Amino acid sequence: MDRRLLYGMGLVSGTLVTALALHPESFGFSWNQGRGGFMFALAFIIAELVGLKLSIPARRLMLAVPITVVTMGYFVGLEYGLRDLITNASDTYNVQLIDSWVWMWDFVVASAYVAAVLFVFFGRRWIRIGPAGPIFLAGSAAILSLDAFFPYDTLGPLQYVVPYLVQTNVWIITALDLGTATARDNIMFLRGDFGPMVLQVFWPSAGVHSVIIYSLVMMAFLLKMRIPRGRKSMYFALGILGTIIVNMIRIFSLSVYALKVTTNAQQWEEFHKIAGEIMFLPWLFVFLMLVMLVESRRLRRQESKNSL
Repeated sequence: MDRRLLYGMGLVSGTLVTALALHPESFGFSWNQGRGGFMFALAFIIAELVGLKLSIPARRLMLAVPITVVTMGYFVGLEYGLRDLITNASDTYNVQLIDSWVWMWDFVVASAYVAAVLFVFFGRRWIRIGPAGPIFLAGSAAILSLDAFFPYDTLGPLQYVVPYLVQTNVWIITALDLGTATARDNIMFLRGDFGPMVLQVFWPSAGVHSVIIYSLVMMAFLLKMRIPRGRKSMYFALGILGTIIVNMIRIFSLSVYALKVTTNAQQWEEFHKIAGEIMFLPWLFVFLMLVMLVESRRLRRQESKNSL
């Protein structure tokens, strides 16, 4: 790998990792609980840049330094009053969920930073070279903004599919005889080893946001790949199906946790903080890597046939 390209990757990686280190308790959390999504954005960035046969001019590397300094100024400033200013501004804009509003700005800044630095490195080609990381961060920011202004079930179209997912989950619990489960609209009534618990499921907890983020990242990822449209459509559809299954597993795991582990609200909420993204984000990364692996092997086979 070109040394300057390695330096560029180090600059971007160091900035995101430092932002995480400034708020270490948020490492394992994402969504509106922390910056855990930065880790996966970083994985996307590295996966797309590793192996590129490109060089970054020294002048472009130096131009990225002031952008990095400003970005780090934002993350450091959060610990010295900037976060309070952002929180207080929520009243002005009639924000409904403060946590989503506050974390939204971290993802806005991170996505703007990564996109700006990639533009400095590669010019307009960056959108074909490394779009997945910035689009993932920007998509997360957009979904957090929706949650901040339209929380719970106030955004009807995104909430529409939730009752069907809840009903399916209740059917699975009953079929496996894990406890008593009934549903009404988006509410589950559970009774297991530790007594009753009522869970109300809204579109973020059902993983609807993950389908949107997957669609954005996958479309950007597939656009840069030189493969037939039919194969692109197949990969996209398989990914949607896999994401829905992962979301069902998330709802199921949250239910089983209440049925078999604890009905203590605080302990359940701790599990809820990590249960979604700890499933979806690895799935998204692994699926993208599998697509790359399959297509790379197919390309090598075609090149071997053509050389004969």
